[in-house]
Amino acid sequence: MSHIPPPSPLSYNSKEWCELFLPLSAHNPRKARYRATQVCDWIYKKLITDYTKMSNLPKNLRDSLQEKIPIELPEVKKVSLSVDGTKKYLLELTDGNLIEMVLIPAQSKQTLCVSSQVGCLRKCRFCATGNSGFNRSLNAAEIIAQVLIALQDNRETKLTNIVFMGMGEPLDNLDNLCKSIRLLQEEQTLSFSPRRITVSTCGIIPGMRKLFAERIKVKLAVSLNSAIQEKREYLMPVAKLYPLPTLKEELLFYQRNNPFRVTFEYIMIKDFNIGKEDAQALIDYIGDLCCKVNLISWNKTTAKQIFQSPSAQEIERFTEYLQVLPFAVTYRKSRGDDINAACGQLAARAKMS
Repeated sequence: MSHIPPPSPLSYNSKEWCELFLPLSAHNPRKARYRATQVCDWIYKKLITDYTKMSNLPKNLRDSLQEKIPIELPEVKKVSLSVDGTKKYLLELTDGNLIEMVLIPAQSKQTLCVSSQVGCLRKCRFCATGNSGFNRSLNAAEIIAQVLIALQDNRETKLTNIVFMGMGEPLDNLDNLCKSIRLLQEEQTLSFSPRRITVSTCGIIPGMRKLFAERIKVKLAVSLNSAIQEKREYLMPVAKLYPLPTLKEELLFYQRNNPFRVTFEYIMIKDFNIGKEDAQALIDYIGDLCCKVNLISWNKTTAKQIFQSPSAQEIERFTEYLQVLPFAVTYRKSRGDDINAACGQLAARAKMS
């Protein structure tokens, strides 16, 4: 298992850029702030990451920055295009590890699904990432770099939403997650609204508490997949550590202290978790929460197949069972499944070091 690479300039917020420029600006705070604003404008507004092209900076400063703290983006090794317009990017990090990110177009929205780790520790049975092993977490710069690459490659469209639903469990990489979210939301950088950023978790309760304690404003999505403890444990080993009653207490706490509804993600698996008893257990578990439910058909992976996707009729029947709930229950059609870019299919082969 390799270590997280040292911070790069993409992990700097505007205050840290000011501190960097202060000794280079005769310790004049106003001039340091001006230089920081210039650089942030080039990186996040003009999407230029080569200092030598930042034409309104003095040449000696450009050359010095390029030499001492260059901005290195991951290399785009491959871009796969789905018939539905979804794009999957295979990225090579500076240490040779591979990750994937996915850009999903939908009417007026452009959603980027970013990764937070190389692989995943949680080993959910239905997920290709969980079956591919774990190498390391990404640092904040590597998370931000994914967003910049997507913006650079799609300048003609506006990126509207960011979801931490790619490779890895985001709350297992909490410090870098929080740092990257703050950077995304900072006015001097990309100024993303908290309403347009979603963090998905399998239910890491200490991470959920710390996310709240850090005052990070984002939407929360919980991968539930069964409201029957034994079934959830089978699908998700994390359920043994944080059983359903404990998770429910945490979600009630979240609901009392957060303006956003919780989203529950429910992977539907044929002959396993879509019967009437499964629907009733789900109704009993979430019926008193302010939330919404996204139903997702299990997507085939390249790993050994132990599950099957439900038929259209089975999906419709399970959805009908849940119509008694007083909030939105939506069947979310898989996007990019023909290029293995759909939910649970990301499994870039990591270089283990």
